[in-house]
Amino acid sequence: QVQLVESGGGLVQAGESLRLSCAASGRTFSNRAMGWFRQAPGKEREFVAAISSGSGNTAYANSVKGRFTISRDNAKNTVYLQMNSLKPEDTAVYYCAAYRLYGLSVDYDNWKKYDDWGQGTQVTVSS
Repeated sequence: QVQLVESGGGLVQAGESLRLSCAASGRTFSNRAMGWFRQAPGKEREFVAAISSGSGNTAYANSVKGRFTISRDNAKNTVYLQMNSLKPEDTAVYYCAAYRLYGLSVDYDNWKKYDDWGQGTQVTVSS
């Protein structure tokens, strides 16, 4: 099991940037692929980005491709989400999660396939 704590959220204007961090504790972090999801009020939880355990593979939702970058530092037990050119539609609570595998399988964008979750961090983008 992995314990996850997100940070870095806040209120920004459209076009600005934020970097989210997710600090993990537990022995299995470096063996798990990691993902970021988000959930806006009244909407379903949606996939944002994922990264394999060794950072060799990454995946992004079409809505954030080219603007967001996921990365990880296994030595620091931390995964990051760099968010550039933010838009009001990016407003949501952002969650990091630990995937069930070390690599990205066909279901990496399905939140139900992630075993461990953080508490979330709010990102608000004003227009």
